[in-house]
Amino acid sequence: MERIDVSILGRDYSLACSPEEKNALLAAVRHVDQLMLRIKGSGKVSSNERIAVMAAIQIAGEMLAMKAAPDGPLGGLAVGDFKRKIEAMNTMLDEAIVGQQRLV
Repeated sequence: MERIDVSILGRDYSLACSPEEKNALLAAVRHVDQLMLRIKGSGKVSSNERIAVMAAIQIAGEMLAMKAAPDGPLGGLAVGDFKRKIEAMNTMLDEAIVGQQRLV
């Protein structure tokens, strides 16, 4: 593991990662820092905690909206849609299992 020092919203953090993950982690830190600075700069949110929560929500939204490659097995399906479909299938399976248990 390698230790790297980063700054997010003017605060310093020390993170550990493998050498292979370093570039991706630094890119993630830059993304989070830029987003938090943009939110702070809007003047609508003042506390660092609220800024962090707003950034986390925005990043989660970006992730859930990401689409799979159109030529891949998921054919352009958004991650959030895929997650909802799996949850719906799990619900259907749970209901089927309950129905089967009633027959026994």
